[in-house]
Formats: sequence, C-alpha cells, structure tokens
Amino acid sequence: MNNNNGTNFRRVAATGAAILLGVVGAMSRAAESTAPPAMPPVTAPPAGQYQIDKSHASVLLRVSHLGFSTYTTRFSRFDADLTFDPNNIAASKLVTTIDASSLEMDAAPQMCLDIVKGPQFLDTAKFSKIVFRSGKVRMTGAKSFEISGTLDLHGVSRPLVLTGTYNAGYAGMPKMDPHARVGFSAHGALKRSDFGMAYGIPAPGTTMGVGDLVDVSIEAEFTGPPLADHQP
Repeated sequence: MNNNNGTNFRRVAATGAAILLGVVGAMSRAAESTAPPAMPPVTAPPAGQYQIDKSHASVLLRVSHLGFSTYTTRFSRFDADLTFDPNNIAASKLVTTIDASSLEMDAAPQMCLDIVKGPQFLDTAKFSKIVFRSGKVRMTGAKSFEISGTLDLHGVSRPLVLTGTYNAGYAGMPKMDPHARVGFSAHGALKRSDFGMAYGIPAPGTTMGVGDLVDVSIEAEFTGPPLADHQP
C-alpha cells in the first residue's frame, strides 16, 4: 500500500469512527430522554388507622380432596380495619369480616357449590359473615409475629392463631399513591369440624372425602393516612 492509499484509509477509518461515536451518543441521549422518571424517595408509614386495599388482597383456602389433590379456593368479598404503628407492631388491632357467600369454586359443578354453601358446610343463608378479631400480637422477629384472636365461623367462636410478616410500608408518594400503604402476609390453619362442619370428613385411615384441616393464606395491603402535604 503506497503512502497516499494509507493516508486515505486512515482518513476514512477516522471519519467512520467519528460517525459511529456520534450515532452512539445520539442513541444514549434519546434513551435518557425516554427513560421513566426516577421513583421519588419515600418515608416510613405513620401510625394510624388503615383500611384494606381490596385490589391487592386475597384470602385463599386449601383442603385435601379425596387425597388426590389439595384443592384451592378463595373468598372474593371481605373487608378489614387495622390499627397499626410500624414502631410498635405488637400494639396492632385487626378486625376482618368475610362475606361467607363469596366463596369461589372455579369450574365446580353447581351441585358442589350448593353443598359447600348449604347447611352441610357454611350454611351461608344462616351464617352470612365470618369474622376474625385480633386479641394479642406477639413479635417473633423484627417483622414477624403471631396474631392470637377469635374466629366466628358457622355460628361458633373459637381461638385462632395466625403467623404473619410485615413486608413493607411507606407514607405515600405524591401524585402517584398519596396515602400511606403497608403490606402483610399471613398464614393459619383450622379444623372445620371444630366449627360444626364435619360433613364429608374421611373415615379414619382413609382419604375418601374432603379433609378436616383447612389451610388459610392471606396477602393484604392496607392504605392509611394521607401525606401531610397532600391536597385531595
């Protein structure tokens, strides 16, 4: 390669590199301009009264079906009020009310649904509400706890203990979520026979029926006081 060709090649290469760097820089600036805004800083939630956010909550039930599977169902209508202080979780108070007729059994025959909601099980016509009232909260870790309370189900009141975790919370975000928000996970179990619902329980030594033990899993977010500078 003669000197002129070598010089021309270096000029072309330099020009190409400059163009490439310009394109990369333009793409970077475009990406920065279209990037979502940074999340605003948040602060800890305040103490106060909180109400359940029904769009971010679930009450699931699991029970053995003939020993073939663990059938999962849920209640779709419920409400809850919480008194909460993140600096004193043990002082929390909770009242939860469930519409017993809101039990969902996806794709189940109507006959099965009628049995479960009828006199042999929930008897929703007579006992329309299921209510849990907390009594004592005992901390088992920095954010884990046990809630001892009373469950009113099928006309029977019995103690029930739930294990729970305080997942997170904040005081709110301006223009996005301008109220305090806290979130919890909880789990418990009960024997339906303790509440007068013994129909269909398998005979000893068999699994042919619907299990006595009912596993309960709860996920719930609550909204609370508005941000101090929030104007409705």
